[in-house]
Amino acid sequence: MRRPTITDIAQRVGVSKGAVSFALNGRPGVGEATRARILQVAKEMNWRPHSAARALGGARAEAVGLVIARPASTLGVEPFFAQLLSGLQAGLSAQSVALHLLIVEDVEAEMEVYREWASAHRVDGFVMVDLKVRDPRIEVLEEAGTPAVVLGGPGRHGSLSSVWADDRGAMLSVVDYLAALGHRRIAHVAGLPAFRHTQRRMRALHDRAGRLDLEEAVSVPTDFSDSEGAAATRALLSRPRRPTAIVYDSDVMALAGLGVAGEMGVKVPDELSIVAFDDSVLTRIAHPAISALSRDTFAFGKQLAEVMLEIIAEPGLRRDVKTATPRLVVRESTAPPGAWQEN
Repeated sequence: MRRPTITDIAQRVGVSKGAVSFALNGRPGVGEATRARILQVAKEMNWRPHSAARALGGARAEAVGLVIARPASTLGVEPFFAQLLSGLQAGLSAQSVALHLLIVEDVEAEMEVYREWASAHRVDGFVMVDLKVRDPRIEVLEEAGTPAVVLGGPGRHGSLSSVWADDRGAMLSVVDYLAALGHRRIAHVAGLPAFRHTQRRMRALHDRAGRLDLEEAVSVPTDFSDSEGAAATRALLSRPRRPTAIVYDSDVMALAGLGVAGEMGVKVPDELSIVAFDDSVLTRIAHPAISALSRDTFAFGKQLAEVMLEIIAEPGLRRDVKTATPRLVVRESTAPPGAWQEN
């Protein structure tokens, strides 16, 4: 259906386009009865102001854009994103700002959406997730000139603001804990290797392995899906000298890994310890319950919204906000390795 215009309203009411413009913008120059009739017809026709025209008048779109280049099927089962989006929307809603969410196929499509929405003034700002190692989106957002906040860091996001947690520090805490339990062969079922947070976690494991003199520390990249998490676990547990502990980059993959261990007759935690990087209801209701790095993801999303609103209100402001480092919550899926595994 074609979008109704001021001309359509004018024809319906039988007045000039100027009269309609005065009425819709609350300006004098039109009688109260006519104004009421115009507003009623505009409501009946579901008329909305065009974002570009509104921007020319200095008005805000009262919306923030979030464009994600990940398979919708993967996002749909991740509790982390559900909680993050809930917190982000809650923070924005407190100021009557909407969240425009769009899932696209790849980064090229994501960048095109940034250009289109910025030029049409569809949104007042952008939230960018999944920061990459050499991220072409940074330059696109800088050129667009629309306020933007990057979820991820530290640094390497140009002039854009950021909100981030210390993924490296969190991974180091897990490796130290597993090593203290006596584990010498630790595997890491990682996420997409192009993501900066994946690289930081992988490097943290590698660096700590040298200091702790671990026998083996290996990272296996995946797409964060349960199927690839399961496949990576199956391959790791099929090795002649399999790992005694596996750290997963998501709760969904950890749950898939727990299922594979049961399928292969590997007892958790007697023969294998499992840790998830994200905590959720999935890790808490699993049997055994899965040790996990926990944080208040809803609050994380709200903090992201607060920074976004700050830089919209004050163009040119740059914020770099480090949030609390996820803390390890120990549950029943971790224990010292069995004596047979030390031989």
